[in-house]
Amino acid sequence: MTLSCGNLTHPLPLEQSVEFFETLLTRPGVRIERIISYGQATPAGEWYDQSWDEWVMLVAGAACLLLAGEEQPRSLQPGDYLLLPAGCRHRVAWTDPARETVWLAVHIGEPAGGHD
Repeated sequence: MTLSCGNLTHPLPLEQSVEFFETLLTRPGVRIERIISYGQATPAGEWYDQSWDEWVMLVAGAACLLLAGEEQPRSLQPGDYLLLPAGCRHRVAWTDPARETVWLAVHIGEPAGGHD
């Protein structure tokens, strides 16, 4: 068994003009990912609509997620988490532009080879 360890908030990428995605662990049917946002949001009119469940937790920073059918975005602070079931259309409405926003995402039941 290979041990895997690290820190979700260090080190942080130096490049802040793009969102940073890092796969931390992959097992059959599960992928754990660290996402670092620097003020990024889902482009206007675009939605994530995945065929697998995704559990997300905000580790640091601040963000707002908008779920299809809801009128107001959900404000997330460090420690907040949310299960996005398969087929739950969602978008990142806002991330804090003044500091990094660190996400932990657990993709459950994702097809082999990654994203839809």
